[in-house]
Amino acid sequence: MNPSAIREILKLTELPGIISLAGGLPSALTFPVEAVREATMRVLRDTPREALQYAASEGFGPLREWVAAEMSRQGLVVSAAQVLITTGSQQGLDLVGKVLIDAGSRVAVESPTYLGALQAFVPYEPEFVAVAGDDGGPLPDALASSAAGARFLYALPNFQNPSGRSISASRRAELAGAAADAGVPIVEDNPYGDLWYDVAPPAPIASHWRQGTIYLGSFSKVLAPGLRLGYVIAPDTVFAKLVQAKQAADLHTPGFNQRIVHEIVRSGFLDAHVPTIRSRYRVQRDAMQAALVAHLPTSGPLACRWQMPGGGMFFWVELPAGVDSEALLAKAVARGVAFVPGAPFFAGAAHANTLRLSFVTVGVEAIERGIAALAAALRDLQDEAVPARAKQATPRAEVAR
Repeated sequence: MNPSAIREILKLTELPGIISLAGGLPSALTFPVEAVREATMRVLRDTPREALQYAASEGFGPLREWVAAEMSRQGLVVSAAQVLITTGSQQGLDLVGKVLIDAGSRVAVESPTYLGALQAFVPYEPEFVAVAGDDGGPLPDALASSAAGARFLYALPNFQNPSGRSISASRRAELAGAAADAGVPIVEDNPYGDLWYDVAPPAPIASHWRQGTIYLGSFSKVLAPGLRLGYVIAPDTVFAKLVQAKQAADLHTPGFNQRIVHEIVRSGFLDAHVPTIRSRYRVQRDAMQAALVAHLPTSGPLACRWQMPGGGMFFWVELPAGVDSEALLAKAVARGVAFVPGAPFFAGAAHANTLRLSFVTVGVEAIERGIAALAAALRDLQDEAVPARAKQATPRAEVAR
């Protein structure tokens, strides 16, 4: 178990004057404070003792029913009996690891993948297998050839953290088919699916293979992460084991929080609230895209590569070959901007020339200044490297003479 690279980098954002493009936090300006306040008052007025008492490990029944109905609306038909409420979707990852991973067992992951999932799985001592992919996600043929015998494939199909990429409807069906043929279950993590800015994402991978897929969702990005509320939807064959693991971990997710969230969502609040989040984040996404186009070169010795994400919270930038983003970070902080180096997001061979940028907690003007500072830091690193290469070449030149 090692410290989170992201948590360590977040300490840099506490320095005066730093523009942080590092953290994966939702914007606090989107938190529905008044709705939470009113829901809390209603819960304490109507069911105070029930809300403050121990509760069922599976979760608050009406909230589980709401989740099942919402997932059916998104194309995944499930029953409330398959829904386990968790203390954030991060706990769902830990429970999956506890139930499905033994020391030395193989776990297939995307490359790159969510760092928090790697941290959740590592204590159970798996052998990670990186599944080759492209800009459309993991390749079905690569899954069939490289992940045979794996306990599961972990995938984020919607606006992945860190890459921002999404998996198309056809690729989802192909992945589900390849996984089923290989006998490799899928753990589908979807914390960002509601944060789409152009087109709503396709139906979940789980809709193509319900009996072979565990699905994770979260209220953190659409309500507030401080509520620590997520959920796992699992086939009957594994659901009971997940409940047992949950009981051993914390007995149950706070019933008070569950009742508050149900009180908020049961009347359709999210249907009006989530579009306001999308509108805010879309403006910031577009501002970062414009700043990247304006300041980062796409040709020549400092050429960078990225794709504008259709949703989520992140841009993923590939720097020129040979540029180490950790070395660049030091230069960037000196220029007043912070980001997350990409290497920790790889389970196998790390690509040190990558980095992740978050746009949702920074204003449009600060995004512009932050990307300009990042570009200047890249030039600083290049200017520093040129004399070093020249100095290394000098002795060879003298020998040649």
